Amino acid sequence: MKARKRFGQHFLYDASTHARIHDVLNVQPEDRVLEIGPGRGELTVGILQATKNVVAIEIDRDLSRHLRTKFPKLEVVEADVLSVDPSLFRGRRVVGNLPYNISSPLLIRMTATLDCIDMHFMLQREVVERLVAIPGTKAWGRLSVKIQRVFDVCPLFDVEPEAFEPRPKVLSAFIRMTYRREHLTPKNLLMFDAILRQAFSQRRKTIANSLASFQIDWAQIGIAGTLRADQLTVAQYVRIADESTRQT
Repeated sequence: MKARKRFGQHFLYDASTHARIHDVLNVQPEDRVLEIGPGRGELTVGILQATKNVVAIEIDRDLSRHLRTKFPKLEVVEADVLSVDPSLFRGRRVVGNLPYNISSPLLIRMTATLDCIDMHFMLQREVVERLVAIPGTKAWGRLSVKIQRVFDVCPLFDVEPEAFEPRPKVLSAFIRMTYRREHLTPKNLLMFDAILRQAFSQRRKTIANSLASFQIDWAQIGIAGTLRADQLTVAQYVRIADESTRQT
């Protein structure tokens, strides 16, 4: 089974990396697991040894057929994970070696999926740096704000290109994502997204200039309009979005 470029596939075949993943997952018999992009099933073997309640989402038709043959009792959903019914995530632990071309859209989608247990993902190291970035740094951007509004992100370990087939040209990292105990909820998520999009599209401008069309009363919300987009915190962006919503 060869990797297909159009699906962004890089199969994780290194046994020592599989062992490290299983160690941090620590799957229990009562766990319900959802594996995204199982590929040829190298990681799936160990998960099925720990729990029988596993669902795998695989977009590749040939790989789906291979998985059903290899694991007769595995529930395989042949679909694009970006379009599956959200109920598949409910009450499950989610794990996946994510194709780089869908990682950001999927992570953003997960911010609206508030009923799974936890998430463990293999991602491009550069994406992980954005997920854990802090305000005032180059890596701080829309993705950072969107994810940190809902999740605590913990990088667990890096993975070298040699662990994959074919080898990616970048370093990867395995992370754990858990829900924040008190995540921030804007009054209007569409407004929140619009604010972020506009602010970070002109990140070198002051926030007052980049968001001039939203008519924000900066004194009213206690945020200096002279700050730049990459200097604001998640809470400040929620405050801006709520003020904009109040005025509409």
